[in-house]
Amino acid sequence: MTGETMALVGLGSGVMLLLAVVGGAVLGWADRRFFVPVDPRVERINRALPGANCGNCGFVGCGEYAEAVAAGGTALTLCAPGGPAVVGALAAIMGVEAEQTWPYRVIVHCTATTGMRLRRHPYQGEPTCTAANLVTDVQGCIYGCLGLGDCERACTYDAIHVVDGVAVVDYTKCTGCGDCVDACPRGIISRVPFKTDRILAVGCANQDFGNDVKAVCTIGCIGCKACAKLAPSLVMKGNLPVIDYDKYEPGFDFLPAIDKCPAESLVWVGTPSPKDLEALADVEMPVRAEATFDTTVDQTEWRG
Repeated sequence: MTGETMALVGLGSGVMLLLAVVGGAVLGWADRRFFVPVDPRVERINRALPGANCGNCGFVGCGEYAEAVAAGGTALTLCAPGGPAVVGALAAIMGVEAEQTWPYRVIVHCTATTGMRLRRHPYQGEPTCTAANLVTDVQGCIYGCLGLGDCERACTYDAIHVVDGVAVVDYTKCTGCGDCVDACPRGIISRVPFKTDRILAVGCANQDFGNDVKAVCTIGCIGCKACAKLAPSLVMKGNLPVIDYDKYEPGFDFLPAIDKCPAESLVWVGTPSPKDLEALADVEMPVRAEATFDTTVDQTEWRG
C-alpha cells in the first residue's frame, strides 16, 4: 500500500470518527433537550388494569387510560372489566380515596325462547342479526332477540350464548365490557350496575300494549302498570316498566310486585349467593332472565 493510499484511508477513518463523535454529541443533546419524563405511576396503573383493551373506558386501550389516570382528572371508575377491585387499586396508586362503584354486567331485554314466539317466519338470508333485522316480518315481535348470535360472536369472554333462540348471559364470565351491546342491531342489550350479585330485572322490551303483545309473544309484558305501583325503582316508560338502578335498593321487598305481574316478566338475574340458593332451594325459578334501565331500546329505530 502506497503512502498516498494510506493517507486517504487515514483521512477517511478520521472523518468517520469525527462524524461519529459529532453525531453522538447531537443525539445526546437531543435526548436531554426533548426528554419527556414518564410518570412511574403509569406502569403501575397499567399493571393493575385487566389488559382487556376493550375501549369501553373511552380510551384506545388500557395503556392510554393508564396515562390519563396518572395525569389526573380522569375518573378511576371507567374500567368495566376490572370493576371495584381495579378502582381500589387505582385509588391506592393515586393516593386518593376510592369512589363507591358497582360492577357493571349486561342484560338482554328479551327472554322469549323459540316456542314462546308467535308469527315467526323462516329466515333464509345471511345468518346474522344485523342482516335479519333489515328483513320485514322475520318474527312478529319487532323488539325481540333475533337469536342469530351477533352478540355471542362479539363477546371475547364467552359470556353470552344463544340458547333456544334467545341470548342468555353467563354471569360467572360476564365482565360488563359492552361488546355485545354494540353488536346487537336491535339495541336490546345494555349494561347496568349490579349492586349485589343478583338483581331484579324486567324480562321484556316490547313497547306495545296488551293484545298487540300477546299476538306475538306468550310471555310479553302487557303494560298493565301494576308492578310500577308497588316498587319505587320501577317506572313506566310508555307501555314498558323499567328499573331505575340509581334508585334500586337491594334490600327492598319486590315480592308484591313480582306476584302482581300477570306475565311474570319480573325476574332475578345474576349469580345467586349461597344464602340465595338456600332460601330458594324449594322454589321453581322462572327460566327467563334479564332487565332494563335507561336502555338503548328507547333510541333504536325499529325494523321488522
